[in-house]
Amino acid sequence: MNPPLKPLQIGKLVLPNPFLLAPLAGYTDLAFRLLCREMGASLCFSEMISCHGLVYGQKNTLVLLDTVSEERPFGIQLFGSDPIAMGKAAAIVSTYPVDVIDINMGCPVRKVIKKGAGSALMKIPELAEAIIKAVCANTSLPVTVKFRSGWTHESITAVSFAHMVENAGAAALTVHARTWSQGFGGLADWDIIRQVKQAVSIPVIGNGDVLSYEQGVRRIQETGCDGIMVGRGALGNPWVFSPQGRPATLSGRLVQLQRHMELSDKYLPNQKMLFRIKNHAGRYCAEIPGAARMRKKIYDCENMIELLQLFTTEANYNGPVDED
Repeated sequence: MNPPLKPLQIGKLVLPNPFLLAPLAGYTDLAFRLLCREMGASLCFSEMISCHGLVYGQKNTLVLLDTVSEERPFGIQLFGSDPIAMGKAAAIVSTYPVDVIDINMGCPVRKVIKKGAGSALMKIPELAEAIIKAVCANTSLPVTVKFRSGWTHESITAVSFAHMVENAGAAALTVHARTWSQGFGGLADWDIIRQVKQAVSIPVIGNGDVLSYEQGVRRIQETGCDGIMVGRGALGNPWVFSPQGRPATLSGRLVQLQRHMELSDKYLPNQKMLFRIKNHAGRYCAEIPGAARMRKKIYDCENMIELLQLFTTEANYNGPVDED
């Protein structure tokens, strides 16, 4: 039996457990965040938000700040490469019901890198430092920074970068234990997270390849890190935040899929709802008999009513299954 997990403190914010949902573009909308909170995540982050989009008041950017009281505490993640714009964005965010601001210094996507943002900032620590200081100077909220182990395997800089992050004023940091060159491939090297934890005094949150609650607990025990941030491992698997784990049967999973559907129906705009829930729904079928049949039915649905009817019917399905 595992010992009880310690609360995670980020600045003045005290979270009851150390499991967090990572920012995921196209996935971590309000409906999914609420579902993960219900399943045990102590803090969820918005999709990554452009500092310039906030500064210029772009409608599609501002909508990413939408939240409800049931979600609090709530974190947002900013990205950009201009300290002035990042500072202004932090000031804008601070007028919203937000509890933590995270700075993205780990995104490996090329269109982000080309603008000098995301993990490109790991190659220019002086600029990264200026951004952190500008954000901290423009908010009273705790500021965290998410970055990678380094640019390539020949340039593992997480420890020195973590020192800079701490000295610049961050309240906590998250390490995705892959390099930029790895993207989302290969395996995360959690020994780097252990090294970072030993090097700094602020809380260290580990990220990479956590697919279950038990695995997250083991990573805390192995590395001494203070928190676990789950990204892709939560897609179709909100049970990653719960000791009970993901049910082995399709019918067992459909209860949460139906709840996800209800939250999407309530909180997502109509034009995005169907696409987004289909994108999530297929992932709930992973690694179980009947997955191919269920996924086909999901993508054949033409509206939300059909999806709701499908989920209700499939929850009671007892017929033959494929071996997908």
